[in-house]
Amino acid sequence: MRGENKAVIVLAGMIGAGKSTYTKFISEALGSEAFYESVDDNRILEKFYENPERWAFSLQIYFLNTRFRSIKEAFKHENNVLDRSIYEDALFTRINYEEGNMSDAEMDTYLDLLDNMMEELDNMPKKSPDLLIYLRGSLDTVLSRIEKRGRTFEQVEGNDGLLDYYTHLHSQYDDWFSDYDKSATLVIDINQYDLEKVTDAEKVLSMVNEKLATVRNEARVG
Repeated sequence: MRGENKAVIVLAGMIGAGKSTYTKFISEALGSEAFYESVDDNRILEKFYENPERWAFSLQIYFLNTRFRSIKEAFKHENNVLDRSIYEDALFTRINYEEGNMSDAEMDTYLDLLDNMMEELDNMPKKSPDLLIYLRGSLDTVLSRIEKRGRTFEQVEGNDGLLDYYTHLHSQYDDWFSDYDKSATLVIDINQYDLEKVTDAEKVLSMVNEKLATVRNEARVG
């Protein structure tokens, strides 16, 4: 992608929705750079699953920092796909707060820091993504994918508290998406499409290209 075909695309969706897989697929198809959320380098993530009350705040600050760094780089290059948006961070933090994993003081501190970071993004030449792709699917589909990818600390078997957390988070995603207003959006039903199937992958890429064409056309008219 060159010139007017540059675009910043961010993926959004539940844990296990397939954001990294879609990021790889879309970035390779469009010839853009991929930005991935690092799990292997995250020293806090597994600790969070073991003890959410102790580590929730630290984990959300870690994510906020790494995603802020990624989106700043993405806005500079203007030709990339990010597998997680900074705009979702407040949802995860609010769920942890509602689950009792964060105190009022921690929640207030997080929101103040998030607002400060958003103000910094507003001062950049590019202020928001061109497109947010929401991977929407049933809780059963998400849980099946979490089980399939096999990260031990993410598994719900023998951990009713974790299943409750996933259920709570999943129940709030559509409301979060309804309130999102930073860019154009595209919804992909992960119950319906499987990127391992060639015909599904072609349909997904067609939807992305059509949406990007619409976004570019509206930008020209505007």
